[in-house]
Amino acid sequence: MRYIPHTDDDKQAMLQALGYTSIDPLFDDIPEAARLGRLLNLPPALSELELQKHMAQLAAENQNVQQLTSFLGAGFYDRFIPAAIGQLAERGEFLTAYTPYQPELSQGTLAAIFEFQTMIAGLCGMYAAQASMYDGASAVGEAALLALAQTGREYLVVSRYVHADSLAVVRTYAHARGAKVMVVDSLDALEKTLATYPVAGVIWQYPDILGHFRSLPDAISLAHQYGALAIVSSDPVALALLKPPGEWGADVVVGEGQPLGNHLNYGGPTFGFFTVTEKLVRRMPGRLVGQTVDHHGNRGFVLTLQAREQHIRREKATSNICSNHSLNALQATIYMALLGPHGLKQVAELSMHKAHYLAQQLESIGILRTNPDEPFLYEFVVKVPGPVSALNQHLLTKGILGGFDLGQWDPAFEGLWQIAVTEKRTQQELDGLVEEVKRWMSR
Repeated sequence: MRYIPHTDDDKQAMLQALGYTSIDPLFDDIPEAARLGRLLNLPPALSELELQKHMAQLAAENQNVQQLTSFLGAGFYDRFIPAAIGQLAERGEFLTAYTPYQPELSQGTLAAIFEFQTMIAGLCGMYAAQASMYDGASAVGEAALLALAQTGREYLVVSRYVHADSLAVVRTYAHARGAKVMVVDSLDALEKTLATYPVAGVIWQYPDILGHFRSLPDAISLAHQYGALAIVSSDPVALALLKPPGEWGADVVVGEGQPLGNHLNYGGPTFGFFTVTEKLVRRMPGRLVGQTVDHHGNRGFVLTLQAREQHIRREKATSNICSNHSLNALQATIYMALLGPHGLKQVAELSMHKAHYLAQQLESIGILRTNPDEPFLYEFVVKVPGPVSALNQHLLTKGILGGFDLGQWDPAFEGLWQIAVTEKRTQQELDGLVEEVKRWMSR
């Protein structure tokens, strides 16, 4: 902000009302490692023009993914975004539309959301999708709440191999509800847990953080055997190749939608998607757009099933989520419409073929996959001889954004390097990564 309206007297008055003498206690809930922790060290007595130039120079020291060759995945991927997406998203029907609560003024937005819902539901093999969530992790958290409400049980089981941010959100949501979260690392552990506790929902990743996907049908079957809901968090591009979770019998399918036509943008904003079976439609959080006709018989769109969220008493609401990331969902809709089913499948196939080539090349220099017998698509995990952080730092000096260090999530994953390959990567870039890894190993 260029102009902060609060005077020192205003700030003191607000602090006094809160019972504080300084602003510092307001930041106690923020972990120390996440705080700035230092002065900005700005040169004194700069004019506005000089300050703008100085800040622009500081910002230029950041590197974005477009300047690097990225092999980073774990839910967010450096995929090709056609230029047409940005242009179409700026059309007046979308850009200037009024809030969807006024359907007569927002048919463009409502029509786009309806198409989004239709495409996402089809991709997941589910009955219905809602208008989008804030992100993939919050979608998993909301799915956990849905399971607790639907079953009346108070235990949730989460696979150890879901994304860590999703697990963290589930833990936070469950804590607020007084529910218990248990983490399992195998189908055997899942069955034992289900047989011991009244579990509301089983949360599985498809593909998981190791790139594996074969355990999903058994996980869904076990969940249903013990009366729990089967919740699946999926990468939408992978669903162009894999059997949709809905066809395996999943009750709720959610995920992170960033790979569908949305830039990484230094971490956001992105959007989450949320789909359910027919019997759970009225349990869905957020907005749902329905198709109708006006009094002239013309096709139209409205928000439907609105006896939820802020429309009813808070204690009876499905969720406190009452909004969505419409622009991000619109971009995903345009992306899916431009590519079509065959185009999306081609994106996934190109990524898969390139990932398998890279895995073979890494194997030739002694960098092996942790589970060589497990099939994978375009994301896989290898064991490296040394700190993953040191390898990634070496690669960064060469303009390469290395894979994810799974040890950051779980100490048991120390030394495991998760690599993602998208359709953007060339053979030269793949070979270049292998060469730099080889150079780092011989240091």
